[in-house]
Amino acid sequence: MTIWSLSAEGEKYLREGLPEVNLAKRLLKPLPIKEARNLVENFSIALQWAKKNGWVKIENGRITRTGGAVSSPLTRALSEISEGKAVPKEIEKILLKRKLITKETAAIRAAKKFIGKEINQLTPELIKTGLWKKAKFRPYNVGAEGKPAFPGKRQPYKQFLELVRRKLVELGFKEMRGHLVETEFWNFDALYQAQNHPSRDWTQTYRLKYPKTGSLPKEAEKVKAAHENGWKTGSTGWGYRWDPSKAMRLMPRAHTTACSARQLASGVEIPGKYFTISRNFRPDVIDATHGAEFNQTEGIVIDPSLTFKNLLGILRDFAVEIGGCTGRVKFFTDYYPFTEPSVQLSAEHPELGMVEFGGAGIFRPELT
Repeated sequence: MTIWSLSAEGEKYLREGLPEVNLAKRLLKPLPIKEARNLVENFSIALQWAKKNGWVKIENGRITRTGGAVSSPLTRALSEISEGKAVPKEIEKILLKRKLITKETAAIRAAKKFIGKEINQLTPELIKTGLWKKAKFRPYNVGAEGKPAFPGKRQPYKQFLELVRRKLVELGFKEMRGHLVETEFWNFDALYQAQNHPSRDWTQTYRLKYPKTGSLPKEAEKVKAAHENGWKTGSTGWGYRWDPSKAMRLMPRAHTTACSARQLASGVEIPGKYFTISRNFRPDVIDATHGAEFNQTEGIVIDPSLTFKNLLGILRDFAVEIGGCTGRVKFFTDYYPFTEPSVQLSAEHPELGMVEFGGAGIFRPELT
């Protein structure tokens, strides 16, 4: 909204009167122009508008009143504009022509209300108009507490993953990395998972259309021997001819145990503890507990002196420290192609009851 405001000259004329009005009222008798100049300021303006209003005339170098009432609608208009009132358009044009009024926004007009008053906050209008110089500022209390700030926050699930990562680091684990796209070698074969295992079927895992295959590492010969005859582990293996073309097929990683296989092949500290929190992909039917893409936590602990009871103790710590379990923790026998013995960890939820929390076991010699 645009409104009118008095200029500095307009404010002066409101206080002291219009120069033409003052000239007409003070001209009590005919005077030479030279003497009449001393009656008012801005004599030229006063004479011009007094003549235009018909209040005075000039004859033989002398100024004379013509008689009649001396009253200007501009005087009332200046008063009304100072009060924020509207005036007729034709009056506006005259005042604007004489530069007695200026346009200003409602925001700037509001800023003028702070002149001489104590303020505790600068506004853009106060800064732009320079009116902040005429305002009084409340003393700044450096001891006062500020308002709490609520900046952007991490996505809740991302927060949870970071919490799990921090907990595992606090438990002494080192983080290991892997690849979103893996060969079946690292996802299955290196884990001693048979090439005819049903979990390797296209209904259980995804495969890449392009490129379809990757390369095999130097460990492939040992893995081949472990699958076919058990190699030097004392096992008989799976008893089939291992096919390298199947192992070379590329796929989106189906589980994070592939990261553990890569870490073991690249070298580990003994004793040592490693973990990863990584994305995996499976063609599951999406529901409240399943998704085609999900994060999985994987961990391995390496030490010749460890026993199965040590594993159960770590799993219990995991349920309490990371799962926040305050109830019962139970273990059930389980099966995985790459561990023996294998165990399922279940923890008690206050509303859901016993919930399967994860699977674990001791890696088979065919893998290690």
